[in-house]
Amino acid sequence: MPNFRLSGPAAALVIAVLVHFAGMLLIKGFGTTFGIRAMLVLASLLAIASIGQTLAILLGGIDLSIPFVIGFANVAAAQLYAQGVPFAFVLPGVILTAMGVGALNGALSSLFAVHPLIVTLGTGTALQGTVQLWTRGFPTGGAPPWVQKFVSIGGSFGPLPFPPLVPFTLLLAVAMIVLLTGTVYGRRLYALGSNPRAARLALVDPVRIWTITFALSAGFAALAGILLLGFSGSAYAAVGSPYLFQTVAAVVIGGTVLVGGRGGYLGTVAGALCLIELTTVLVGLGLQPPLVQSTLGVAIVVLVSIYGREPHVRELV
Repeated sequence: MPNFRLSGPAAALVIAVLVHFAGMLLIKGFGTTFGIRAMLVLASLLAIASIGQTLAILLGGIDLSIPFVIGFANVAAAQLYAQGVPFAFVLPGVILTAMGVGALNGALSSLFAVHPLIVTLGTGTALQGTVQLWTRGFPTGGAPPWVQKFVSIGGSFGPLPFPPLVPFTLLLAVAMIVLLTGTVYGRRLYALGSNPRAARLALVDPVRIWTITFALSAGFAALAGILLLGFSGSAYAAVGSPYLFQTVAAVVIGGTVLVGGRGGYLGTVAGALCLIELTTVLVGLGLQPPLVQSTLGVAIVVLVSIYGREPHVRELV
């Protein structure tokens, strides 16, 4: 009898569809156009924030600075725009600054053989403290109208009944899949995640790949923070806090293994959609936040146990 098992992305999508139908049966108004728009926007924001986590985990690491970088970008963009800096300069300036922090994370982790969990947590905490000192705990400002329209749940994109953020995320997903599967960087990333020693013998420079990877992670986290500024309308330093758990969960639900070397961004997009669907259903059923968190944790363990037990690529003969 053949051993049939869905891949991570396929399993996450199937579960998302099943959860959606369950939500329609259990919660009044769950399947309305507005409800679907809201979930697509939230899933898009999570998918963008999870790009860097996907890359870091494929490399065999993890990036705990993502929520702090999101908060930094959210506050810095609002503060600079409120001070009269044109947003055309604010957007690249904040993202490039974040990428510098990310590059430092990757370089330190690789050069000194320190686990990125420690490095990213340390730099992230320092970054958050710097933002709090700068704003004295009271950030001001917001996003320009075009950013708000870009992420608005009630917005539309031509004939499409959802905001530009959704097709933008789809295009970004295509670009990331091409980056991972069709470029030298992608092949070297998988090589290092699969077998670091063999990759070094193949003349793959680990410091360079780690530096690029964590720079990209911070850059996309900063982009998510700026988009969240348009979504919420005001700056908040702790806006990225939920993404510490959610980015890792989206990556794992999507089938990327935590030890690196196997998975991809398509799975992360499916995992983000699945996670938002699950969260929305649980909240819609009236569960309190702590119970929602606990239930999500149990659900993730169950989901990963279904399709995440294959051996690591290093163990395959």
